[in-house]
Amino acid sequence: MMGPAHSLSGAAAWLGVGAAATATGYAMPWPVLVVGALICAGAALAPDLDHKSATISRAFGPVSKTLCEIVDKLSYAVYKATKSAGDPRRTGGHRTLTHTWVWAVLVGGGCSVAAITGGRWAVLAILFVHLVLAVEGLLWRAARVSSDILVWLLGATSAWILAGVLDKPGNGADWLFDAPGQEYMWLGLPIVLGALVHDIGDALTVSGCPILWPIPIGRKRWYPLGPPKAMRFRAGSWVEIKVLMPVFMILGGVGGAAALNVI
Repeated sequence: MMGPAHSLSGAAAWLGVGAAATATGYAMPWPVLVVGALICAGAALAPDLDHKSATISRAFGPVSKTLCEIVDKLSYAVYKATKSAGDPRRTGGHRTLTHTWVWAVLVGGGCSVAAITGGRWAVLAILFVHLVLAVEGLLWRAARVSSDILVWLLGATSAWILAGVLDKPGNGADWLFDAPGQEYMWLGLPIVLGALVHDIGDALTVSGCPILWPIPIGRKRWYPLGPPKAMRFRAGSWVEIKVLMPVFMILGGVGGAAALNVI
């Protein structure tokens, strides 16, 4: 799928988690619901860090472009080192390592560790990166005609304000993990979810997605999971734009309303 659909699906997924959390007695304070949805929307773009033409490659200028090149080469190296006899030859690393559950867990877990060990500046950095990506994904038309610096300033300002809101008692810095020293440990959850939602979205397209790597399926370790071929679509097609994106918006609205006990 394309960037806007990925971001919408990520936000909708976290709002759905918020509804489930409310139903099971672990209701999110509204700042956690809002911040988590934005982080998840940004994280749903991050697996394409292996693609030089993806939205994330442009999000942070030369830094993200260089990082994309490094991740592409790393992913390709891992693919070559671990592929089975049934896996096809490849010339690049797109839709390999960063499109697996292993990557999602490692990145999300790493961000949780950084949040609880790195203090406020680590939290601000995590928020900044994902809020910039959320702007690029959810407001992609406006972001593309705006200066990168304006998008970065919006991300930095929003990160500072939202961190201040979360820090206030009862607003969610210690949501779910409330032991001393575990503040913001939950930040990794929307990051894991966003990456997995991205992978599931890509699995619906023609090429499929090797979400379960390194678990072998048949003769392939990088098996491209997906529905029957007749049910798949091309990225950017009318199915994605006219069907899935409106569905994501409706589901997100319903999930958010349920999470806040409005319905």
